[in-house]
Amino acid sequence: MAATPQPPVTFSGKLSSKPSASDLLRSSSNGVSGVPLRVLGRAHIGSKRTDFAVSAKLRKVKKHEYPWPEDPDPNVRGGVLSHLSPFKPLKEKPKPVTLDFEKPLMDLQKKIIDVQRMANETGLDFSDQIISLENKYQQALKDLYTHLTPIQRVNIARHPNRPTFLDHVFNITEKFVELHGDRAGYDDPAVVTGLGTINGRCYMFMGHQKGRNTKENIQRNFGMPTPHGYRKAMRMMYYADHHGFPIVTFIDTPGAYADLKSEELGQGEAIARNLRTMFGLKVPIISIVIGEGGSGGALAIGCANKLLMLENAVFYVASPEACAAILWKTAKASPKAAEKLKITAAELCKLQIADGVIPEPLGGAHADSHWTSQQIKTAILDAMDELVKMDQEELLKHRYLKFRKIGGFQEGIPVDPQKKVNMKKKDTPIIQPGKTSGLELKEEVEKLKQQILKARETSTEKPGSGLKEMIEKLKREVELEFSEAAKALGFGDKIVVLREEFAKARNSNDQPMNTALKEKIDKLRTEFNQKLSSAPNYASLKYKLDMLQELSNAQNLSGESNKVGELKQEINKRFKELTEQPELRQKIEALRAEIENSGISEEVKEKSLLLKDEIESEFTGILKSLNLYVYPPPSSVEAQEKVDKFNREITGIMEDVVRSTDLKDKIKYLQREVAKAGKTPDAESKAKFQALWQQIKKSLVDAMSFSELQEKHKKLKAEISEDLESSKGTNGSLLKENIVDDNLKYDDGPKVESQVKIASN
Repeated sequence: MAATPQPPVTFSGKLSSKPSASDLLRSSSNGVSGVPLRVLGRAHIGSKRTDFAVSAKLRKVKKHEYPWPEDPDPNVRGGVLSHLSPFKPLKEKPKPVTLDFEKPLMDLQKKIIDVQRMANETGLDFSDQIISLENKYQQALKDLYTHLTPIQRVNIARHPNRPTFLDHVFNITEKFVELHGDRAGYDDPAVVTGLGTINGRCYMFMGHQKGRNTKENIQRNFGMPTPHGYRKAMRMMYYADHHGFPIVTFIDTPGAYADLKSEELGQGEAIARNLRTMFGLKVPIISIVIGEGGSGGALAIGCANKLLMLENAVFYVASPEACAAILWKTAKASPKAAEKLKITAAELCKLQIADGVIPEPLGGAHADSHWTSQQIKTAILDAMDELVKMDQEELLKHRYLKFRKIGGFQEGIPVDPQKKVNMKKKDTPIIQPGKTSGLELKEEVEKLKQQILKARETSTEKPGSGLKEMIEKLKREVELEFSEAAKALGFGDKIVVLREEFAKARNSNDQPMNTALKEKIDKLRTEFNQKLSSAPNYASLKYKLDMLQELSNAQNLSGESNKVGELKQEINKRFKELTEQPELRQKIEALRAEIENSGISEEVKEKSLLLKDEIESEFTGILKSLNLYVYPPPSSVEAQEKVDKFNREITGIMEDVVRSTDLKDKIKYLQREVAKAGKTPDAESKAKFQALWQQIKKSLVDAMSFSELQEKHKKLKAEISEDLESSKGTNGSLLKENIVDDNLKYDDGPKVESQVKIASN
């Protein structure tokens, strides 16, 4: 049975008047040449014709926006050619970002806003309060940004709102046109190059470009170039060298992009080729680090005659986090790594790696980007005026010597074999150990007590061998507990601010601590002590403090007992040496023989007393050489009580004198200076200490030389003289050595020092 043919597909329009290729082919296969199939289809009897049309709908797409506007503004910043650049002002103002160390400033700023709002709502005049708060804010801002740590400068260099390369270029140039492409198939957006003019002179600008928001950062690859970016920069370097344009590079990158594709395309080769090329360029080159300059990614456009850095920029071979992870196995040690790496502008200028520091406004470059750009412009013009005076040979030699003098080495210095085995120093752990529970500490303390008792009974080892380590551990635990309590009570930021102020005061030019700072410290201490009992960890803190106090007392007693034992041995040794002297031994033997022969007569008693006095005199001299002083025994308990009472009265008067005058500050200042000088002070420091000590002594004597105390002193000496007539001790020898005559003169013996120390606390 023959198949029923299907009706043909019909087309509307011009397509319906012409036979299709398929119709012609099909007609040829059926043996009818040149006859369309639709004609043959009509010949079939009973066939039904169905007409339909096929139509296509085109999707609407966004019209491509050509960068050149229909009516370009010729007065636009950067010149009319800047319309070709895709870098446009942001439609939305960037959100303010507060760094961790800036949070104390936000409290003052919030107070200023609250007072201004209150003034607007109530209509009252708070201008004096607002001015006072603004002055405090400016002073705190100045203090903070003039004493920044290296890691704080790293955080400022990475600030999201920090002005980028193109921000600075459009601020400092009259005309600027961006040049694209590496002529090898790609235009890396992380590296921007272009021609611009400053004061009529044409420069070739190139630099790393970060984004101003998340979208731009993704587009710019966070300022990390691929090999295409470095090849584009090298192409523009050759272009500038050919036409004689000076080159200005801006460095702001964490490093070259280190993905697999970049390595396949020759990242290292591109950087190395740039280094070689820059050393052969015959035009002046200036490099400016405006943010962070990381490793070879920064150096690839940084081999210049002059390397300038913004005040808060950093330049490093490895980031502080990476360095800390390598050396200390944790990124939390980045503050220490940033300090050891010497990556700030000031430190690099000292090392003669950087040639100058460009100032920034308080708060960083993002606080006033236009002012910062003008400082960069001034630095470029000053450096370029110096470099354009050099001819080509001198310019190349200048660039070569700049890098040749970096670093240094010494030959012929032998290395200790012991140090050669293990060159890396063993540092103390950066991360303090976590808190130990009270039960575990109690068990450790009990074990230590058992070890001490056992050592006293069965061993010659010192019983306190493990006591020092346990005390150090308890001190760390108490510090952790105090820190946790301070954070829980809201004192963390206040303590940080006071610590910075104290560090500044301590590093000042040998001036005592000012009264305002002492009042702040005392006020904070009082407030903290009042609220300490409400801290959530107060019970644990008190328990550990009690244990620390107990062990410290045990250590002091152990130390005292050890000193007493050693002193007894030394005294016995010296006494034995004294009695074994040939002359004295001969006198003793002669006296003993005389007693045996003739008995005890008055003459023998007199000789015995003389020999006793001689031995006592010589032995007293020996004891004084050991800083020991002999006091004759009191004739009665009442005399001793009178002496003790008078000594307590003197101590009380000294404490009152010290607290009511500026002596306390002088004493503390002397103590700080002695601690700062260490165990081996120089001659100048010793003279300074002696002068301060004489001032303190003189002030004490002048303050205590009043008639009432002198009368008491004379009366007491008279009473004791009557009691001591039978003995050969000197009148008033039971009194403290502080009082040596009727005018209450004080010597510099250890007892006066202890009294002054007690009074200063």
